[in-house]
Amino acid sequence: MVYLKPVLPAMAAKAEAFLDDNLSWNSASRPLLNHRINKFKPLMQRVEKTGVDAMVESSRDQLAVDNAGAQAPAPGPLADDPLAGEIAFDDFIKVDLRVARIVRATHVDGADKLLQLTLDIGGETRNVFSGIKSRYKPEELEGRLTVMVANLAPRKMRFGVSEGMVLAAGDKKGIYLLSPDSGAEPGMRVT
Repeated sequence: MVYLKPVLPAMAAKAEAFLDDNLSWNSASRPLLNHRINKFKPLMQRVEKTGVDAMVESSRDQLAVDNAGAQAPAPGPLADDPLAGEIAFDDFIKVDLRVARIVRATHVDGADKLLQLTLDIGGETRNVFSGIKSRYKPEELEGRLTVMVANLAPRKMRFGVSEGMVLAAGDKKGIYLLSPDSGAEPGMRVT
């Protein structure tokens, strides 16, 4: 009980009354020999299953009351794919998003979903494999601006090394490559 006293002070007070002793850290190493104790009183009562069931039912009732005022989520992308857990601003600023121009796009032999993109990010080119083949033909992409994660560690794939990731939105209906507004140039940081 000495060790539990900081976290269960009410129970410790009952134990002190029973033992007729003020429990301190030194009490743990001192046996109570030839010491008078008071009449025993239980420190706690056993929780019966009926009590637990009553608490669970009460919490269900309270949850129903709390949710009654809550509005059902509107149908749409967030209902189907809820937001990810919150991140700190410091986590977000680690991601280096850059405007990139697709200078070349080709099919990847043996890949059903991938296109190989060569991206110009303002004086440097990057090779990126992207799962956008179902939506885009290579010739539609060449010359188009997009946004890429430029500081993503290179990833060795069966078809070669991917040196970043292009940003796209998608759902069951399709995938849509993100494009910066006119005036953006390759290499510009997305802020």
